[in-house]
Amino acid sequence: MKFDVLIIGAGPAGLHAARVAAEAGVQVGIIDDNALPGGQIWRQGPQHAPKGSARAAIDALSRYNNMSRLCGTRVVQSLPGKTLLVEDAERGFGVGYEKLIVATGARERFLPFAGWTLPGVTGAGGLQALIKGGMPVEGQRIVIAGTGPLLWAAATTARQHGATVAAIVEQASAGHVRRFAGGLLKTPAKLLQAARMRFDLHATPFFRGAYVAEAQGEKQVTRVRVRHGDGDIDIDCDRLACAYGLVPNVQIGIALGCQIVETPFETALRVDEWQATSVLDVYAAGECTGVGGMELAALEGRIAAHAALGHREQARALFAAREAYRQFARRMHEAFTLNAELGTLAQPDTILCRCEDVAFGDASKYRSWRDAKLHTRCGMGPCQGKICGEAAAFCFGWKTDAQRPPIVPARIATLLEAQSPPVTDHAQ
Repeated sequence: MKFDVLIIGAGPAGLHAARVAAEAGVQVGIIDDNALPGGQIWRQGPQHAPKGSARAAIDALSRYNNMSRLCGTRVVQSLPGKTLLVEDAERGFGVGYEKLIVATGARERFLPFAGWTLPGVTGAGGLQALIKGGMPVEGQRIVIAGTGPLLWAAATTARQHGATVAAIVEQASAGHVRRFAGGLLKTPAKLLQAARMRFDLHATPFFRGAYVAEAQGEKQVTRVRVRHGDGDIDIDCDRLACAYGLVPNVQIGIALGCQIVETPFETALRVDEWQATSVLDVYAAGECTGVGGMELAALEGRIAAHAALGHREQARALFAAREAYRQFARRMHEAFTLNAELGTLAQPDTILCRCEDVAFGDASKYRSWRDAKLHTRCGMGPCQGKICGEAAAFCFGWKTDAQRPPIVPARIATLLEAQSPPVTDHAQ
């Protein structure tokens, strides 16, 4: 199958790009590894039907006969001739395109500390995903820790499903949080979101300039030790959701040959004002080009689609709104810069690489990520270093390697499809 415009990712950026392209009448395909569209932020579940803008964006997919949805499908490899090798639950196959929009979003950053591998410890976004997927939390005590606005979104979701949020633990200082909150006046939509969540959680203990130093428990987490100032606070809990911001998912973009840009805060795909990457006919939008929130992602998706279609005036009309949310993103990154002490919490026997069971102390003996991989297999498991690689980069200052294909674990039968010539007719 081949599409005029192919989109990877069905979050806010991908959905808005798909709608713009479909309205133009071209053949559109949208690939996503989840069973249902919405991405992480609009994740659907048994009791989580999309509402509002999410509902409108998702419903738009079914209104166009010129749009094909490839759900539960993962990109395995980039092939010559504007073709992607993909895999679903049944088979691997090639998908061709004339224009490609990468909207692969972001994932959570995890940093190691004693007890972080105990059952009951997840990321903040991971907790949201589990709850939306049907995991019961009613009556449970949950500590939510890390940094950034995602903590409040996760706390709100947990509270709505009957959990008691025992504490929100923010590593940024009180001064940084206040300045960030004051800056929300420049983005009224974000200010309204923040005010609602703060009101809903007004009785929840909120520690700033604090972080989880240790998770304790025998068979699962039962208590966390929070370092706040010069002292420690013990908080009993049934769950801990702890992650330190988001990391752009750039693997597919890099596999396509796209250049990246490194800032003090993140590594993201480099794009120009039209959301075009360094590769001809490949565009990128949303959090893979820099973490900035749902509104920014949606605008970038629309701009990318307009630009891919050659509709530059329509794209340019969205530049001012995009810039307003990019400024929000800059303020967010500055406010929630990570404290260097977070890289010193792991003990020598703390697991760093969960996939290959490599201890922090064993990895720390080496001078680089490459050396650690060669001697300990750190980062060579199923997640391909997506978790431990980011942790090692922060804790040791290592530069991680670009991932080689396949981008995700795949069946041998799928890899054999890479030898087949691409199909060039349009999908119907």
